[in-house]
Amino acid sequence: MDIISEWGTVFFAMAVIFGLYMTWSIGANDVANAMGTSVGSGAVTVKQAIIIAAIFEFAGAFIAGGTVTKTIRKGIIDPDAIAGSPELLVYGMLAALLAAGIWLMVASTRGWPVSTTHSIVGAIVGFAVAGLGVDAVNWAKIGGIVASWLVSPLIGGTIALLLMMSVRKLIINTDDPFAKAKTWGPFYVFLVGWIVSLVTMFKGLKHLNLELTTTESFVWATIIGVAVALVGKLLINRVKVDETADKEYRYASVEKVFTPLMIFTAAAMAFAHGSNDVANGIGPLAAVVSIVQSGGEVTQKAGIPIWILLLGGTGIVVGLATMGYKVMQTIGTKITELTPTRGYCATLAAATTVVLASKTGLPVSTTQIAVGCVMGVGLARGVGALDLRVIGSIVVSWIVTLPAGAILAALFFFLFKGIFG
Repeated sequence: MDIISEWGTVFFAMAVIFGLYMTWSIGANDVANAMGTSVGSGAVTVKQAIIIAAIFEFAGAFIAGGTVTKTIRKGIIDPDAIAGSPELLVYGMLAALLAAGIWLMVASTRGWPVSTTHSIVGAIVGFAVAGLGVDAVNWAKIGGIVASWLVSPLIGGTIALLLMMSVRKLIINTDDPFAKAKTWGPFYVFLVGWIVSLVTMFKGLKHLNLELTTTESFVWATIIGVAVALVGKLLINRVKVDETADKEYRYASVEKVFTPLMIFTAAAMAFAHGSNDVANGIGPLAAVVSIVQSGGEVTQKAGIPIWILLLGGTGIVVGLATMGYKVMQTIGTKITELTPTRGYCATLAAATTVVLASKTGLPVSTTQIAVGCVMGVGLARGVGALDLRVIGSIVVSWIVTLPAGAILAALFFFLFKGIFG
């Protein structure tokens, strides 16, 4: 307790700086994943992706992200292990923020799309083992996270493949693909509005005092989906056949129909990501702020003040704008060639998988879902359409993420303990 009162202001300042750095790293890597398909398909420019992310990541964090975070993220640490020693949790959370931020920055410079969730989980495991002992870690949770390396891409890839096959059957392999694209386009836009509404309602809007049953959630999601579909229809109706482009590529005008759809899916993915993953950056920050302000009390949950949400949102947008292009390039162009139809299927499949995960409690990674979905649309054209060398390096980077975060966090934990203890 004496350490908290003596160094509280320093811990507070460090938490803010490290939290900002971590959210900058999330923007450079994780948000770039969410935007990669839209940019890679040519539907939106990098500048437009940054604007879409700025608006909808913020909206996702504020509307669906909640105002409460668990101080001990994902139930990884046994709370009894730190009872009576709050300073250990402070050292650990600071170490976890710095370690995960550094690893994400390294991955971003290499263009590797790695998991923010797994980076912070690895970091927390590292400090827990180093500072509290092996028994302090809930290893069953870690097993579930490792299993998600297979589960996330598989579910996302399967949904993306099915969506791509539906587009082929209903639109591309018909006598008049352009007319069919205009007919079916509003239905595909409806799916976007419906899925994202479900993400929001299933995750719960308790902080807005809205308690909806499953039936009510489906009803409201359908109403919102129809409203979004009507807006989509107006945009789709403005698309005209491009005779010149169609001479070179028969489906050029079909792709133009799917371009406005990609704007909806880009917004949807940013919203889903904001509601899901912003807590990875601001959760440990909120935990440190809570302990310092309470004078050393460790609670299971900590309120997230508005300024922390703003800090997280700012860091994420700046990270995407300054460093996100490399990961966007990997997701959008290097795994397989994307067009608006393929990008749409990959992005909607990713958002759908996030819904399934949040409803069923599967410990999934947005990053791995995004990569799996891009692989799924690539597989629709056969294995030859995928760059297996790029996929191999991505999988290796996933495997390295947990131990890299853990080792760095253990080192920083001992450094902080040595300085302040």
